[in-house]
Amino acid sequence: MVDECFGHPRLAAVYDQLDPDRGDLVAYVDMVDEFEARRVLDIGCGTGVFALLLADRGIDVIGIDPAGASIDVAKGKPGGERVRWICGDMSTLPPLQVDLATMTANVAQAIADPTAWQDTLRGAYESLRPDGRLVFETRDPASRAWEEWNREDSYRVTEIPGVGAVGTWVELTDLSRPLVTFRWTYTFAADGQVLTSDSTLRFRAREEIEADLGAHGFVVDDVRDAPDRPGREFVFLARRPEAETSVR
Repeated sequence: MVDECFGHPRLAAVYDQLDPDRGDLVAYVDMVDEFEARRVLDIGCGTGVFALLLADRGIDVIGIDPAGASIDVAKGKPGGERVRWICGDMSTLPPLQVDLATMTANVAQAIADPTAWQDTLRGAYESLRPDGRLVFETRDPASRAWEEWNREDSYRVTEIPGVGAVGTWVELTDLSRPLVTFRWTYTFAADGQVLTSDSTLRFRAREEIEADLGAHGFVVDDVRDAPDRPGREFVFLARRPEAETSVR
């Protein structure tokens, strides 16, 4: 199931303008350089911001996402032809061999279904060359990020060229840990349309993620802090070892 904020054409078209600060991607670009990756799989690529940043640097990028509306936005951006876009999930990924696979922002947590999560880790492992790496972030449950998800703290109005004023806010709708569900509301002043998007994130403990990675053959080389959200995120650096290990 694709969240409406990614799958609805009108919402996908304004997604970047509503969340323009992507300073979180700097650390990922730095890791592409750190690991000398020349071919990258961007899992949950959305509207293609990160994939296009890498393509601009001469990196061979494959972006995969199940939201067709977001993929359409990505394809239409300048330089979109330099990225290989795949509309689907990791179960539909064709055979690949990449140096680095990434899940930026909320992608790892948005894969809330346990089976889909295991499929994603399996697919990422199979897509990596030996000694290739999987890098992703997830919120530390101890930071209780959901306590800030309310209309009072999140309400804002954004003026978007060619669209007009768009009001947005988020509200927590269900807390059944490890699952946290929330609803974004969007109001379009130009015609009065109101759209909503419900999302569920899974807040996994560090130990659970390390166990899942190990079960699929990964070696966890490091768990870093997110530079843009210190003390609130885990950034996992996992590696497919050169010597194959037995996985479930």
